[in-house]
Amino acid sequence: MENYPVKLNIRLDWSEMDLFGHINNVSYFKYIQASRVNYWDAIGLTQLFKATKTGAILASTNCNFLKGLHYPGEITVQVKLDFVKNTSFGLKHQLLNEHGQVAAEAKDVLVMFDFAKNEKVPIPENIRAQMTRLEEELPA
Repeated sequence: MENYPVKLNIRLDWSEMDLFGHINNVSYFKYIQASRVNYWDAIGLTQLFKATKTGAILASTNCNFLKGLHYPGEITVQVKLDFVKNTSFGLKHQLLNEHGQVAAEAKDVLVMFDFAKNEKVPIPENIRAQMTRLEEELPA
């Protein structure tokens, strides 16, 4: 079983249902975005952007829908580092329903970007260190 260091609880909203009575697929991507930003906060990327205008841009995202979600309810979105390269990194997300079952799995590829210079840049060492710290804190 994989461990995910960063978790976010989200209340499902009635307005997120579609014609068929389940949470619309677009909402899953909102939950994934919330999870991604929550991870950025955990590794200091949000603070880095505020200080230097260097942050991450989303290069790709995908989601596999495994179980429907329904209102009322709550989910837990958990995220872990999938890979790290020189200028990019990947995140893996799981959306768990209120019974702890995996309702969806998603992956993101993000690229470090200097918004002032409009170019990609290497991942700063302090951000890499925070990524490593999160992964190392996980129970075996």
